[in-house]
Amino acid sequence: MRRNKLRELLSAGQPTLGTHLLSTWPTLVELVGAAAAFDYVEFTAEYAPFDLHDLDNLGRALELKGLTGMIKVEQTQWTHQAMRAIGSGFQSVLFADIRTEADARACVAAVRAEAPGTGGRLGVGMRRDVGTVLEVGRPSYVQALNDVVIALMVEKAECVEDLERILSVPGIDMVQFGAADYSMSIGLAGQFTHPDVKKAERRTIELALRKGLHPRIELHDPDHAAAYIEMGVKHFCIGWDVRILHDWWSAKGRAMRAMLDLPAPQARGPQGGEGGGIY
Repeated sequence: MRRNKLRELLSAGQPTLGTHLLSTWPTLVELVGAAAAFDYVEFTAEYAPFDLHDLDNLGRALELKGLTGMIKVEQTQWTHQAMRAIGSGFQSVLFADIRTEADARACVAAVRAEAPGTGGRLGVGMRRDVGTVLEVGRPSYVQALNDVVIALMVEKAECVEDLERILSVPGIDMVQFGAADYSMSIGLAGQFTHPDVKKAERRTIELALRKGLHPRIELHDPDHAAAYIEMGVKHFCIGWDVRILHDWWSAKGRAMRAMLDLPAPQARGPQGGEGGGIY
């Protein structure tokens, strides 16, 4: 079984750094690896079109570059997508849309082996993670599933209200506050920096740290990391491929048009309105 470097870093108390991809093009994983700056890649599958062949191909690229793969999965898909991603070579799962303690327990069960003492429901499979036929159902497989890093999104009002019990569920490793979903769930859609939203974020971080968990922060720009580092956060995931492209196209395209003395064309959104920002 392949080493889980993200698990090793967490166990050693070391900081970690990841980046997000929505594209399934494996070459982008290779480019992330070539940058020699990241420990893992989060494939944000919650927002991206993909098939099971894409997961296998991403798994190959991750192994080629010695990166850990994390997949973000949405509600109702926790069990199936976690199982297939792990089988493809991903070694961490970020579960979205957690609301209750029962949800958190279901997510842990979706990752761990169905073996005594694990509380898991994942069975044996002939997939890439076990060399298809080489380590099927062996103790090394059970251990590898125990090592899968489990991260939860804290992004719903109901989740924040019951956060103490949710973060007490055994097996959780990382916690990620989602300002966009949370603000919407409390009637403040789009107000990511509203005092009530920031208060919930701070509570999430502080409670996670008290329970020995690893809070993780998503950032567009490292310039915003200092305040979180002061709070004790050591885990960050920076940049989204789609936003990187959007920002570059916007800035450089406009600069080039200005050099050519061309008026800027009016941006159009998907419904025919003006284009907006990307969170």
